[in-house]
Amino acid sequence: MGLEAAVEAAAEFLNKDKTIIVQPDRVSITNGLKHDDTAYENYHRIFVPVGHPLKTVEPKQPLRVDVLLQYIQNMLSSETTIFAEAGDSWFNCQKLKLPTGCGYEFQMQHGSIGWSVGATLGYAQAVPEKREIACISDGSFQVTAQDVPAMLRCGQKSITFLINNGGYTIEVETHDRPYRVIKNWNYTGLVEAIHTKGKCWDCQGVCCEEELIRVIERATGAMKDCLCFIEVIVHKDDTSKELLEWGCRAAATNGRPPYPQ
Repeated sequence: MGLEAAVEAAAEFLNKDKTIIVQPDRVSITNGLKHDDTAYENYHRIFVPVGHPLKTVEPKQPLRVDVLLQYIQNMLSSETTIFAEAGDSWFNCQKLKLPTGCGYEFQMQHGSIGWSVGATLGYAQAVPEKREIACISDGSFQVTAQDVPAMLRCGQKSITFLINNGGYTIEVETHDRPYRVIKNWNYTGLVEAIHTKGKCWDCQGVCCEEELIRVIERATGAMKDCLCFIEVIVHKDDTSKELLEWGCRAAATNGRPPYPQ
């Protein structure tokens, strides 16, 4: 081989576009990764940005769940933990953006309604440096309300938002029947009867955004060291779109004929 041919062969060998470099912990192949943005383009095409509730124009408008969630979002910090009760709170609380260090507790595998009351009690005992914010519906609360006295006895300072919509909303979306409507309780009256000399503050029937602002300011201000129980009134059909979708699918599954064994 002549000198000129040898030089050309060496240059071809050292061509970085055709180099495979083998090292002890990795192998590098030049141009081995092909640019493919198909997945990104597909995601960008179907992406729907998260919606934000419109600012209430008229005063004293009925409170909506999406507005409530906006204010709960502003309450979150590294010193709080959010509890999402089984039901529509599953889907609503998934939309919250957690600050660094903020806790988040929910359970979906068993779908046990009322679990968050006892879970909040236990968590507050185990992690006293945090303040728990529980989102629980009226139907779920009626199952495990007896855990509230233990919260008072232990001197806890969690905040419970009882979302009163008059029924088992998640059950309505899967199998609507008259028995899904529940007997309304005087929830704050129940808490007042329970706490007697306990360190507790409750607020009954928050119906609009203006009232919600005032009670949150009080719960996070003057009553920051108290157990706070806040009842909010929302429309029975104020549900998330995720629950509507899930309810339709669950209803279709539950309505199938029995599978012969």
